[in-house]
Amino acid sequence: MSANVQQLETTKDSALDQLCINTIRTLSIDAIQKANSGHPGAPMGLAPVAYVLWDRFLRHNPQGPRWANRDRVVLSAGHASMLLYSMLHLTGYDLPLSEIERFRQIGSKCPGHPEYNITPGVETTTGPLGQGIANSVGMAITERWLAAHFNQGEDKIVDYRIYSICSDGDMMEGISHESAALAGHLKLSNLTWLYDSNHISLDGPTSLAYSDDVESRFRGYHWNVLTVEDANDLAAVEAALRAAQAETERPTLIIVHSHIGYGSPNKQDKSAAHGEPLGADEVKAAKRFYGWPEDAQFLIPEDAGAHMAEAVARGQKWEADWKARYESWAKKNPELAKQWEGIMTGKLPEGWDKDVPVFPADAKGLATRESGNKVMNAIAKNVPWLVGGSADLESSNKTKIDGDKSFESGNYGGRILRFGVREMGMGGILNGIAASGLRAFGGTFMVFSDYMRGAIRLACIMELPVTYVFTHDSIAVGEDGPTHEPVEQVMSLRLMPYMRLIRPADANETAVAWKLAIESTGHPTVLSLTRQAVPTFDRSKYASAEGVRKGAYVFSDVPAAAPDVILIGTGSELQLALEAQEKLAGEGVKARVVSMPCWDLFEEQSAEYKESVLPSSVRARVAVEAGTPIGWERYVGLDGRVVGQKQFGASGPAKEVFKHFGFTVENVVEHAKESIAAAKGQK
Repeated sequence: MSANVQQLETTKDSALDQLCINTIRTLSIDAIQKANSGHPGAPMGLAPVAYVLWDRFLRHNPQGPRWANRDRVVLSAGHASMLLYSMLHLTGYDLPLSEIERFRQIGSKCPGHPEYNITPGVETTTGPLGQGIANSVGMAITERWLAAHFNQGEDKIVDYRIYSICSDGDMMEGISHESAALAGHLKLSNLTWLYDSNHISLDGPTSLAYSDDVESRFRGYHWNVLTVEDANDLAAVEAALRAAQAETERPTLIIVHSHIGYGSPNKQDKSAAHGEPLGADEVKAAKRFYGWPEDAQFLIPEDAGAHMAEAVARGQKWEADWKARYESWAKKNPELAKQWEGIMTGKLPEGWDKDVPVFPADAKGLATRESGNKVMNAIAKNVPWLVGGSADLESSNKTKIDGDKSFESGNYGGRILRFGVREMGMGGILNGIAASGLRAFGGTFMVFSDYMRGAIRLACIMELPVTYVFTHDSIAVGEDGPTHEPVEQVMSLRLMPYMRLIRPADANETAVAWKLAIESTGHPTVLSLTRQAVPTFDRSKYASAEGVRKGAYVFSDVPAAAPDVILIGTGSELQLALEAQEKLAGEGVKARVVSMPCWDLFEEQSAEYKESVLPSSVRARVAVEAGTPIGWERYVGLDGRVVGQKQFGASGPAKEVFKHFGFTVENVVEHAKESIAAAKGQK
């Protein structure tokens, strides 16, 4: 089909269509004007596109916003949130007009940008441009995986589509390139992006910094590319969407040329329409252009309201028909039905962790990336919807699901996701997968987590249980040098609310860490794992690794005596703390060793438990971690010391790098003695 969609004769009543479209526009600009904050331009320009999508294509149930087989709409251009809220209200979602009138106010269901789990009908949190379209790729991957796994011949319970509305800004962001390239490679024909090409961004015309040949770019990604020359041409919009539905080999990009701030006599096609209210006079002028009562606010004409509310009856019938199909399918496929219910409810299968190994004591031990792989595979055997992969680092991250196949065109049932060297895209895609119900994990080197930080932050905001397998977690990376040796990343990830970063010290702590990640229903989890081998501790001599569940625990204590100093270790550095304890004991100094793999879990414990691990009476403390020391003050106090990494690393064998930067038993002992002296008031 030509890139320019040929106009079709519409079968809809054009006057009613226009009334509905102008209702969407005026509802949006009234809410923004009342809030004195927001982005009116995109809702005004894109209202016809949204109307055609919802009115003629979208299979959804406003009264059942979590219906499993619904089509998804992701507003990646999250600044245009009032467009989405207007559509949700008018089509019958639980979003009353009173909430729209409180747009951008504290406690409103209509926050400034769409927020997951706040507004019915919002599929994902969007705002940072480009994240939403990456999420949509994850959602499309999930639909294909679910269809491959659960559809049985003619008995199909999965056949939904994913649409994303995106902007010039989304297209400029690097994440759009990564996620679009992977979607094209995977031939995700269930995915359609509606690109609002209005040539305006916040600072002015996009020509200031953007002259991409988007059509050629997406053809190069193996997408089906269509063009609608005028967003107000409903027949052309409809034709493009029908062509997208008919495409079976490629995702579709529909380039829609629109006028930002359409109908505003002084702000149309200007950056002033992008990110600020029109102003009272300009609102009236725009309403005059639409043929709307100038002084009417939040007006929903009866005919428009009734027509758009027909979505409720359509949606109820769609879901009811699907439920009948599902019940018939479930009777024929009881074991698959159990899996389906587990995915939809978040309930893990009975005995999901029964094969997780208990690792025997071993002085040589394993890298926690190696033990992590063994644990992950033991879990994957019993959780069929655990899917994931790495950013082209499978052999280094040890993230392969043994015996399974790659998710790829022609085999959408594979659980091994191959993201390529695309950490940023991987992060956004994982969020889309997790928001769709599958248990998603993704791996890269800890230092490269910075590339995906925006997506990780959104996973925290949405409280999605994504698992991040970040290996090579310290300067012990060694020979690759400072570009590959994380220093600040571990601490910076701890700063994120709702993030659980777990830095296990040995194989058995790694097993508990993986179990915690899988059990999580409202937290993303970072597993901070080593490249180098670490001893597997003899748990008959030391405390059980189940202490990881409390974030920190007394690993090795002083028999029947109060300690002189507490040594706190994480990850590979717990070994240093343990060796320092032994050396101090030889000098008559009593040291307690605490393993603290997860700050957040520790902070969730009772005051009594925390006091039992870190008694306030013991002011001499040393924390040992091969990362930035900033932050450890909260646990070591004024008299404490930190053996940390205050500069970037160096290239050399791991043991030599550790020694070079002071990660030695002798240095830990020296810091312990300094802390004891400080606690006694000595210099």
